[in-house]
Amino acid sequence: MSDITQDTPTEADIQLIQAILPHRYPFLLVDKVVDIEGTSKAVGIKNVTMNEPHFQGHFPGNPIMPGVTIVEAMAQTAAVMVGTTMGLVEGNLLVYFMGIDNCKFRRKVVPGDVLKMNLETTRGKPGGKVWKFRGVATVDGEMAAEADFTAMMDMQG
Repeated sequence: MSDITQDTPTEADIQLIQAILPHRYPFLLVDKVVDIEGTSKAVGIKNVTMNEPHFQGHFPGNPIMPGVTIVEAMAQTAAVMVGTTMGLVEGNLLVYFMGIDNCKFRRKVVPGDVLKMNLETTRGKPGGKVWKFRGVATVDGEMAAEADFTAMMDMQG
């Protein structure tokens, strides 16, 4: 996609992520986004820690990151990729799931893991509302989850 300019960031630290996403603790699930290639591809990083509230009940004595939060982390990575490339900061972007397809979980994600989320846009263009993405999440090179998902990008103001 030809939406990359010389000024387009190729990565997003936590400050830029928070300027794009409305999510905050305990539901901000991406720590940084690296290798942003316009609205085409990006890689998100989530450092999984025992301090996250879902581990209290999922599962006591055997903490496992819920699969739905892995998919949400992939979606947040996609939103940061689109928001960064399109300059949508300061609460101007809301993203809503419309569908999740072909979702599979392949390994447990536990405290201490670094979840690496590779995202690719399969449909969508700047100014468009409906986008489709393919996400693959890995830990140490081993697939943890994969999913295709559709989201509505609601650009405010």
